[in-house]
Amino acid sequence: MMQRSMFSRDIFSEMDRLQRELQQAFEFGPTIRGIGRGGFPALNIGSTAQSVELYAFVPGLNPDSIEVNLERGVLTIAGERPDDLSSQEENAAVHINERFAGSFRRVVSLPDDVDPDGVSANYREGVLHVSVKRREAVQPRRISVH
Repeated sequence: MMQRSMFSRDIFSEMDRLQRELQQAFEFGPTIRGIGRGGFPALNIGSTAQSVELYAFVPGLNPDSIEVNLERGVLTIAGERPDDLSSQEENAAVHINERFAGSFRRVVSLPDDVDPDGVSANYREGVLHVSVKRREAVQPRRISVH
């Protein structure tokens, strides 16, 4: 007689799956100190003493369709990527569709020292670059000793 186990044959892969689900359940929005995995568009965020630099990878989008807002230290990037496959023949079979289509929104909390009047956004070759200046009063400076 064969015994059945309460666990799947590969308990380690099941534990890995459960850990991923728990991480996703408790992930919060990205900040400049740590970014959650996944989401569209993919983001790179860094900072200097003078600014916070954000790069959003949005290839194939019209820059006019991207909305960038900064309100109360929260930067929001939103827009919509059209579905290329829906414009094709109705009888066409889609076998793999890994490209994201639809509305998107990414929200990033910025540090308290950013200047809401010092924001610029540029789009070039599929990359949106948002630069947010820091207030001059809080930038580090060297004080000479006499």
